[in-house]
Amino acid sequence: MTKEMLLIGGATPRMMDRFAADFDKVHELSKVDNRTTFLAEQGEGITAVATNGHDGVAPDIMKALPNLKIISGYGVGYDAIDTDTAVARGIVVTHTPNVLNDEVANTAVMMMLTLYREFLRDEAYVRAGRWHVEGNAPISRSPSNRTVGILGLGRIGETIANKLKAFDATIVYHSRNPKEVDYTYYGDLTKMAADVDVLIVITPGGSATNKLVNREVLNALGPDGTLINVSRGSVVDEAELVLALQEGRLGYAGLDVFEAEPKVPEALLTMPNVVLLPHVGSATVETRQAMGDLVCDNLTQFLKDGTTISPVPECAHL
Repeated sequence: MTKEMLLIGGATPRMMDRFAADFDKVHELSKVDNRTTFLAEQGEGITAVATNGHDGVAPDIMKALPNLKIISGYGVGYDAIDTDTAVARGIVVTHTPNVLNDEVANTAVMMMLTLYREFLRDEAYVRAGRWHVEGNAPISRSPSNRTVGILGLGRIGETIANKLKAFDATIVYHSRNPKEVDYTYYGDLTKMAADVDVLIVITPGGSATNKLVNREVLNALGPDGTLINVSRGSVVDEAELVLALQEGRLGYAGLDVFEAEPKVPEALLTMPNVVLLPHVGSATVETRQAMGDLVCDNLTQFLKDGTTISPVPECAHL
C-alpha cells in the first residue's frame, strides 16, 4: 500500500528529506490550487499529516481524510487540531514538548529584563545621537527581587521559574490544580495578579483559557505591573490590554503572541512601555531543528510500530 502524507504549512529541507524517506508521496497543501478537488481526489490515500500549531488541521481537511492515522504537530500548542474528533476516530496527535522549554523560557525572561532595564529605549537613545548631546539616559528599574506570577506552571513554566531564581525572584503560580512544588499556589488568578509585580502567561490556548487574562486581571496587576505573554494571543483579552496600557491601568507588557497573528493592534506599535516580538519564542536554529526532528521521529516510529514519542495527553492511550 502506498504511504502518503499531507504537509500543512512549511518544513525545512532537513524535514522534507525525512518525509521523502518515510513516505512514497508527500502532498504539500501550499502547492494545491483547488483544495476541494485535491481532497476529493487524494484524501482517501493520505494516512499522515504534518502540521504546526498555527495552521493545525481544518475541519474540512480532517473530514476528507477517512484513513488518517496520525497528525504530527510542530510546536507544543495544538489547539488548532480537533483532538476530540481525532480521539473518536483513533487518530494519534503528537506535538513537540520539552525541546523548546529553554528557549521559550529564555524569551520570557529576556522580555522581563528588557522592560525593567529599558534596553530598547536606551539603545534608541544611543542610535539617535542623544547621549553626547543630552547626557545620560533616564535611569531604569531593577528586575531583581520581584514577585513573579506564572499562569500555567507546566514544563515551560517551571523552566521560567528556575531561570528567575538567578534574579532572586519570589515565584507564585496559578493553574487548574496545585502541583507538588515549592512555589505558592493561587486558586484565584485575579488575587494572584494583585500580589505580583510580573504576570507571565504560559498556559495552553483553546476555549478553556480564552481571554482568561481579562480586564479584572489586568486591573489587579496594576499601573506598576508587567504582563508577559509567551503562550497564545487568545489567552489575553487584547482589546482590554490595549485599553489598560493606554489608560495607565497596566504599566508594561511583553508580547510574543497576538490574537490575529501576524496582525498587531496599531496602538501597541508606538507604546514605549511595550516589547513586541513576532512569535519567536522558540525561534533559534538549535531549537527549531530539534522540533523538526521530533515531528519526523514521531512519524517514523508510528510507521515502524504504531507508537509515538510525544503524543498529546488526550491521545496517550491510543
